[in-house]
Formats: sequence, C-alpha cells, structure tokens
Amino acid sequence: MTGRLNGCPMSNYPVPFNSPFELGVRMIFILMSVYPHSLDLQQLLFLDYAAIYSGDLGGPESLHTPVPLRGAEYTTRRIIIEQGLYLMSGRRFIDVKFGDSGIEYKAGENAAAMLGIIGGNYSWKLKERCRWVAEKLGDKSAVDLQKLFTHEGHRWGAEFVSPSSDFNEE
Repeated sequence: MTGRLNGCPMSNYPVPFNSPFELGVRMIFILMSVYPHSLDLQQLLFLDYAAIYSGDLGGPESLHTPVPLRGAEYTTRRIIIEQGLYLMSGRRFIDVKFGDSGIEYKAGENAAAMLGIIGGNYSWKLKERCRWVAEKLGDKSAVDLQKLFTHEGHRWGAEFVSPSSDFNEE
C-alpha cells in the first residue's frame, strides 16, 4: 500500500538516506542554529547543502563525501525537504509562519528537546557545521544565496570534467 505525504507518493519501504524524516531533522538543526530567526524554503535548501558540503564553501570538512555533480543536490531535494518540514511541524519541532514575504520556518517549541535526544558523532558534527553555516550564511537572503551558489557552484558540478577534453576526437 502506498500513501501520500504533502501530495507526493510514498512507499511503505523506508528510505535510508535523504528521507523526509532525515531531512526534516536536518532542518531542525539548521533552524536551531539561526534561532530566533526564520528562513524560507529556498534559504533552507541552500543552507542544507552548505551544512553537509561545508568544505565546498571554505568551511570545515564536508560532512558527506563530496561526490561528482553534487551541485545539483540542492535543487533536487526541494520536495523531500518540504515533506520533512511538514513532518516536523506536526510535532512542533518546526513552526510555520505565513507572512507578507511568504512561508517561513522557525525552530519550534520542541526543537531543542528533539536535538537533545539525538546523540552520536554525526549529530555533533552536523551541529558544528550548522553553527558554521549560521555564522557564515545565516543572514543572507535567498537571492544572495542564489548568487553565491551560481558563482561557486560550477566547481561542484563540473569538477571532474576537463574543459579541454574533446569528445569528438577519434
């Protein structure tokens, strides 16, 4: 049997990586790092990428292995992040604000408690990366983040392709 979450189909089989739950928890880490400020979905997309691939932006060593063409990840996760935000807002880990500038998300009243029960080395490193992201990028608008990622992103998407290669050679 397949259900739907936020209008998107979901199977009954757990997704081990990049699931709505995992990304929702990561959103709590990010939102706690910028608390009491709120962020929109576009900012969260960019800051999520920056938290897990912080080395790409001159920060601490990347949390995840830098894979080729990873630059597209911040655009392909939008729906999953939306699903994660929906999941976490239902338990008051994340608050949703509807304002003049659109929908914004903020760490909810239960966010600190949730992060307090998550232990382990990965969690500690993620919290450290999120603090770095908040200091470096937390005050940037979605437009400023888009400019930064457009300017720097070419290095992450094409880093293993030599621009001098001629694929027409025989």
